[in-house]
Amino acid sequence: MGQSPSGSVWKVSFSPAAERALGKLDKTAQGEIIQYLSKRIATSENPRRFGKALTHGLAGLWRYRVRDYRIICRIEDDKIRVLVLGIGHRKGIYR
Repeated sequence: MGQSPSGSVWKVSFSPAAERALGKLDKTAQGEIIQYLSKRIATSENPRRFGKALTHGLAGLWRYRVRDYRIICRIEDDKIRVLVLGIGHRKGIYR
């Protein structure tokens, strides 16, 4: 799998709910999350190596950690896309 000129392997996109959740965070947290997704996840050959598979009601989804925040994603291999479904503080994101 070759990389695009920008260095991206995976396309990271946000659901409308994830965009709203990101917008509610302070600017520092927003920047750290966006940087994490663009520098670490989008450029990785395998985005699963940084995350953790979720279980039970969230089986099939993946979780990434940035400080006290969690990023819930669906990894779509057929589209080479990581779809961000939710972003929130670790205390409330899994509810």
